[in-house]
Amino acid sequence: MNRYQQLNVGNWELVLHLPPSYDHSDRRFPVAYVQDGGKLFTGCINYLEHLYASGQLEEVMLVGIVPHARNDEYTPWPAAALVDSYPPFGGQGRAYVDEVADVLKPYIDSQYRTKRQAEETAIIGGSFGGLISFFAGCWRPDTFGRTGLLSASFWYEGAMDFIREHEGFGKHQRVYMSVGEKEGIYKKSRQRHMAEYTREVHRLWLEKGMCASRLKLDVEPEGTHDDLFMMKQFPEALKWLFGKKGNTSGPDVTHAGTMHIPGTRTWSMHSGLTGRKYRIFIAEPMGPPPETGYPVLYTLDANATFGSLAEAVRMQSRGPHGIPSSVIVGIGYNSNDPIVTKERFYDYTVYADDSELPARPDGSGWPHTGGAEAFLDFVEYELKPLVEREYPIDRSRQSLFGHSLGGFFALYTLFTRPAAFRRYFAASPSIWWKNHILLQLWENQKENLALYQTDTELHLSVGSLEKPHMVSDAHKLHQTLTASAYGPKSVSILEVPNEGHVSLLPSLFSPMLRRVSD
Repeated sequence: MNRYQQLNVGNWELVLHLPPSYDHSDRRFPVAYVQDGGKLFTGCINYLEHLYASGQLEEVMLVGIVPHARNDEYTPWPAAALVDSYPPFGGQGRAYVDEVADVLKPYIDSQYRTKRQAEETAIIGGSFGGLISFFAGCWRPDTFGRTGLLSASFWYEGAMDFIREHEGFGKHQRVYMSVGEKEGIYKKSRQRHMAEYTREVHRLWLEKGMCASRLKLDVEPEGTHDDLFMMKQFPEALKWLFGKKGNTSGPDVTHAGTMHIPGTRTWSMHSGLTGRKYRIFIAEPMGPPPETGYPVLYTLDANATFGSLAEAVRMQSRGPHGIPSSVIVGIGYNSNDPIVTKERFYDYTVYADDSELPARPDGSGWPHTGGAEAFLDFVEYELKPLVEREYPIDRSRQSLFGHSLGGFFALYTLFTRPAAFRRYFAASPSIWWKNHILLQLWENQKENLALYQTDTELHLSVGSLEKPHMVSDAHKLHQTLTASAYGPKSVSILEVPNEGHVSLLPSLFSPMLRRVSD
């Protein structure tokens, strides 16, 4: 059976795949226009037809457009080549997009049963094809209401400046993005910023007001810049852009049952920003919300900390003399272990080479590190909005608690995005990480942070029986911040007598909850 039709429209060659039920119904179908001759769908058509047959994906008409000169047609304006021996980029993208919108789409609509509205029309591509698909969504929102950006080349000269200045997509538009964590890592050109720029674009669009229900980013930890990875993401793009009615939007969230502690819930949540799955624990407030909303505490290592915190807040917020009600949000992992080592080492740290870290006691190598920025994006742009849709939250009373490497992450957040939370609780923080990089970060950023002008609070704690360097590091940081003209107005330190690295935790929870709800 010939699955594809070869069409010539003017001087354009098209590769058309009709939905399986096209010849057996009088239905009209949404259409996806796909760059590079449709190789993104020709290589995975069996899987797409499985998604159709199993009801996971609405049937879509697929139109592959064969380019004449992709480095000209897929670039928005002229630019110099990355390598001197190559010709410059032609920058004929606007003419190409208008040709697709004003010539190819009208022809397909006239010859086939299509849904012609912008909301039923997608344009999708990978690499430069993703770049020009992005510009198609910007230039012709009247035509393309669905946009798939697979490993889009946002590194292109001037592209990030355009995105930073552009107002963003319209309310009727829906965007899927994907990138591999390993894309461009061996390059010396701007291409090495593939993952970084893609995350920045996603963050910028959220900040410009695009809600998570219309924007999704998938990050593949081992993904590289090649057809294999992009072809793998193409079905995910279609599922997001043309999913069955009633599909949830934003991060994949399903209710995963309840804990045995009354008043708690758990969610299973897949992050498009980190590519990881999280178990989110919620301790719901017992009393009605204040006029400004509930205070909220986000706690890391929730597999270990959440149960104690949930019980503490449930007991201590009982009336008539209890502390005010607050929401506790625990960020954990899909594991029965209290400390999920591999995942937390990546999510809570900046990258460190083994040469920048001490030898481990058992002589083993260190786990993968360096995911702090992506994890912080997940908290800010995926988790917080979801929590705020479920509960009335007072954004001026948000707190973050982390212990050990979680304490490092709490301090890293304070020194990079201090406005994310008002109160930071760092217990036994791993200040030693990467040759005391936190101290260096503070020195480099303190003037720009201007914490002294805010009501940000930092509460440090450490057990007196911990390793001497843990105790001394905590005190040194406290002294550094209190002595600095740029430090927070409120910085405290508590050295808990006769407690070690783990045993100090229960003694911290009650004072912390009182402060969180203040």
